[in-house]
Amino acid sequence: MEINWKIFEALNWASSFLKEKNRDENAGELLLRHFTELGRAQLFAELRSELNAEAAEKFRQAVIKHGEGTPIQYIIGSEEFYGRLFTVSPAVLIPRPETEELVLGTLNRIQSFFGGPEKLRLADIGTGSGAIAVTLKVEEPLLTVTATDLSADALSVAKENAKALEAEVGFLQGDLLNPIKQLGEKLDIVISNPPYIPNQDREWMSEVVTDHEPHLALFAGNDGLDLYRRFMDDLPHVLQPKALVCFEIGTGQGEAVAGLLTSTFPKAKVEVVNDINGRDRMVYAEITM
Repeated sequence: MEINWKIFEALNWASSFLKEKNRDENAGELLLRHFTELGRAQLFAELRSELNAEAAEKFRQAVIKHGEGTPIQYIIGSEEFYGRLFTVSPAVLIPRPETEELVLGTLNRIQSFFGGPEKLRLADIGTGSGAIAVTLKVEEPLLTVTATDLSADALSVAKENAKALEAEVGFLQGDLLNPIKQLGEKLDIVISNPPYIPNQDREWMSEVVTDHEPHLALFAGNDGLDLYRRFMDDLPHVLQPKALVCFEIGTGQGEAVAGLLTSTFPKAKVEVVNDINGRDRMVYAEITM
């Protein structure tokens, strides 16, 4: 059956439908802009325009799909990060605004701790979509950037993003720092947004996350710290005597992760930094060995 909707009718239907499903009512606007290829101002300027039948049906199906729990980013296939558009798929975690803060903090410390990016080697461990690695390379082209991930599907997405954004990033498949160790390389900077959610938290988390985003990129043992502990075993073997470690963490994990870094690198300057919402979200270690 062909749908005859004006734009405002499509938006009203989507808003009501999504409200019934306990989803964000504004998601309909994002999906409609995607299928009509209209900017926000243009969409609202044409509220009484007819929506063509093909776009209307695609939009209807997408809204239903989102109502059932599929994240919008997986439906439209992209998410913005640090002002750039990144391809995403169910193989990778959807980039979050908090991770932009990790990137910004790292860029600032590259300047303050090293005096600039020249000749520095950086690795993004567990790169997922490649958002961190690609952004850092685009922002600081003099960095030599490597990105690792255990998932071949994730690396495929990351490579696509690096190509689209013309970022020269090297990619290695493997578990955490193992690919770096196997190459025998020494790094100046390690950055990671690893899985950090305690296993039991999945019981109360939104099914939009737990049923759709990759568990490999989300959960990390009973306290969420398993990956950080494993990092501590390998970091001393892959870092230069002067090095920077940058982690994203879960709320309430700052003290524990800072403690792990201090135990591993007693001379390091370790700093826990809150995100824009006032939650501990980043841990930075400036290391001199």
